[in-house]
Amino acid sequence: MKQVLDVGLPEIGQPFSWAVKASGSMLFTAHGPVRTDGSIDTGTIDAQARLTFANLARTLVAAGGTLADVTQVLIYMTDIADMKAIDAVYREFFSAPYPNRSSAAVAALVVPGMKLEIVAYAMLAAG
Repeated sequence: MKQVLDVGLPEIGQPFSWAVKASGSMLFTAHGPVRTDGSIDTGTIDAQARLTFANLARTLVAAGGTLADVTQVLIYMTDIADMKAIDAVYREFFSAPYPNRSSAAVAALVVPGMKLEIVAYAMLAAG
């Protein structure tokens, strides 16, 4: 059974859900630098990363969990040189032991100026 969660972010006209909870404890979610009004932050990588990980944190709270429940994060960035800045922001949101992680540089993301997108998986406490 799967449950689509309301995470406080708007529909943005694409066929996806912000977060899906499955089997009662598995959370699947993806985020970018989307503001609560639906606009996309296309500013600095620091600002985009901070907003993206804040959206992830918001999603975990909506699912009844915390960032400590995240088991894996996949990071897609448009410039590999941004990895150092993304790592710095990542450490503001996560602490050791860190989730498993993979990072990749991609040619582009859906919105011009968007520099970062993440996919995250979490295992929530039962109940």
